[in-house]
Amino acid sequence: MSLQVRNLDYQIGGKSILEQICLEVKDGEFVGLIGPNGCGKSTLLKNIYRSYKPDRDTIFLNEKDVLDFSFKKMAAEMAVMAQENHVEFDFEVRDMVMFGRYAKKKFLEGDSATDKKLCEKCLREVGLTGYEHRSYLSLSGGEKQRVLLARVLMQESAFIVLDEPTNHLDVSYQYQIMDILKKQNVTLFSSIHDLNLASLYCDKIIFLYQGRIVDYGTPEEVLTHENIKSYFGIESQITKNEVTGKLQIYYLPGWVKN
Repeated sequence: MSLQVRNLDYQIGGKSILEQICLEVKDGEFVGLIGPNGCGKSTLLKNIYRSYKPDRDTIFLNEKDVLDFSFKKMAAEMAVMAQENHVEFDFEVRDMVMFGRYAKKKFLEGDSATDKKLCEKCLREVGLTGYEHRSYLSLSGGEKQRVLLARVLMQESAFIVLDEPTNHLDVSYQYQIMDILKKQNVTLFSSIHDLNLASLYCDKIIFLYQGRIVDYGTPEEVLTHENIKSYFGIESQITKNEVTGKLQIYYLPGWVKN
């Protein structure tokens, strides 16, 4: 399951948000999308999963224009965990997770025994066993985030798009969620706020700045002192973690001489 974006431009209210975006996420890769607030990360992801409507011949899933997919077929191929998940009506946690089976069912088809077992498995993976009959709206922000991840896993889609999936989560759950995602046999494209998480889990990283891609490559190639200084405006010290073998980034306040 591969994704290609070819020469994508996007404007909101006459203001250019994305300019000439070209990228590829290959089958089986975990690709992270990083960049400062307001650089266009969420706008790019919304174009990919069609919350915004991209131009034709700009976004392709397995060489097929995403605009040619029906909504149900798109859900079967691509699961999405967005930042904004406003729920007007209250549902039990189990029902929220079961919504992830929409693309696998016929009209008015009920939940099968297999669906119920998968729901239990997904809730267990995100640490929410016993929450099945809890009110979704009564949950904390972090608990809601984990319910939404369980719903994504319920879709059993080969491609997953996520917009800052560790948002609102305590540190332990941030790493738990990333561990869960990393072990899925799927292709992943996710915006990530924490550069150390991106370094630890991503195969490739796309650096977005002011609506343009300014760097792309492995974490070692992209997460450099120069890039962090130029695009985030902060000094840093970058070392290799002796335990993980991955880059470790330390941010330096202005009064520290690098």
